[in-house]
Amino acid sequence: MATRALILIALLSTTTTFSQEGAQSSWLTLTDAQKMDVETHATGYKEFMRVAKTELDFVREAVRLARAAGFRELTDDADIKPGDRFYDVNRDRAMTVIVIGSEDLREGFRVVGAHIDSPRIELKARPIYEKEGYALLQTNYHGGIKTYQWTNIPLALMGRVDLKNGSTVWISIGNDPDEPTFMIPDLSPHVDADLRGRTSREVIQHEELDPVVGHIPKDADGGLKQSVADYLRSTYEIEIDDLVSAELALVPAMPPRDVGFDRGLMAIYGQDDRLSGYAALKAAIDTETPAKTAIAYLVDNEEVGNVNNTGADSTYLVDLMGRLVYAQMRDDYREHWLRRALRATKVISSDVNPGIHPTWPSAWEEGNAPRLGFGVNFKMYGRGFTANSEYTAWVRKTLDDAGVPWQIATYKVGRAGGGTIGGALADDNMEVIDFGVPLLSIHTPYSMSSKVDVYNLYRAMHAFYVSQ
Repeated sequence: MATRALILIALLSTTTTFSQEGAQSSWLTLTDAQKMDVETHATGYKEFMRVAKTELDFVREAVRLARAAGFRELTDDADIKPGDRFYDVNRDRAMTVIVIGSEDLREGFRVVGAHIDSPRIELKARPIYEKEGYALLQTNYHGGIKTYQWTNIPLALMGRVDLKNGSTVWISIGNDPDEPTFMIPDLSPHVDADLRGRTSREVIQHEELDPVVGHIPKDADGGLKQSVADYLRSTYEIEIDDLVSAELALVPAMPPRDVGFDRGLMAIYGQDDRLSGYAALKAAIDTETPAKTAIAYLVDNEEVGNVNNTGADSTYLVDLMGRLVYAQMRDDYREHWLRRALRATKVISSDVNPGIHPTWPSAWEEGNAPRLGFGVNFKMYGRGFTANSEYTAWVRKTLDDAGVPWQIATYKVGRAGGGTIGGALADDNMEVIDFGVPLLSIHTPYSMSSKVDVYNLYRAMHAFYVSQ
């Protein structure tokens, strides 16, 4: 009896306490045909993410996909009618994809917003220097990172250099297996005694995130900085001073990979939040003629506070919606009609968030914790940041009617947080709800998502676009 009791206690101690009502893994509900759809969607997503490692490359690849699907660039003189498909690019770093609906635009839009920037390392304006026989780059950072995670991994250099003559030079080096990569070296455990007293967040200081980019000296005096300058001049026809007007990022060079024997998970750089961005893009592309005009709003700079004229705090989206209402009304247009449209607009602000962790589940209050594979999660922040209850009920019905599984995400009180672009859109009197899907290792160079969640987020957005 004592032995049986000990066995029972052991079993209870290892049983999960996850208790969201009716929750089960979405994998258990799939037919064989649906499993094939999940895998097909994951294949397209991985291929997109292999290329789109910065917001600049996201926009370029998204435009390519939109054009292939019959979308055309929105112009000021465009006549719009139901079923028309447009895209509009904001300064190469943000964009919208638009499907004109059958209803009058004054009756509101359906907007899915997501940010397409991710945590990364950037170059300073005068980055090149040499030290101890190496050429290195001075760097800064974009978004919240744990600095030690960026050492000892292959990095690619991607971005653009804008020249005084008005031309742009695009740079991408390190992603192809035949190209060199760059690396931030950590200190060996043999000689790191002086660093052992640092906390985890300080093991590598931000000013120590300097990658090695050269090693062969030009002459007896070194000349490594000049060697890098010579390479840039011969390969890209740019000078060191041109880096002042450049946007260059160091991003993980690893390609997307499946994870686990069953291949149910994906490890990919930049899933925060290009995962949501891709889902919104794909859902818009697959929408025919909805009732309400559908917009995928793909925006920059969320990781640093929605700033600048390509971030969500800019007037770009409202300006675009005004352009569309004007294109429909022409001489009858008045500001009042735009404000009426904004008041009637429903928005999904989609962003990923941490999922419950197998090693550290106590980071969550498990009854309100999101789990990978269990569906789209509503972000119930509380304290005035949650969508109003009537809109939450409307979105619940939309997902339930479409058969899209969902769950809840609420952080422990006072222990965690994370905003997205929803607040900026709510400021314009639109109805906004935040939801997304959970990841493991969010904000790291290589986070994990569940294929079925990525597919269900796309399904949720498509259902939202076509909803009445």
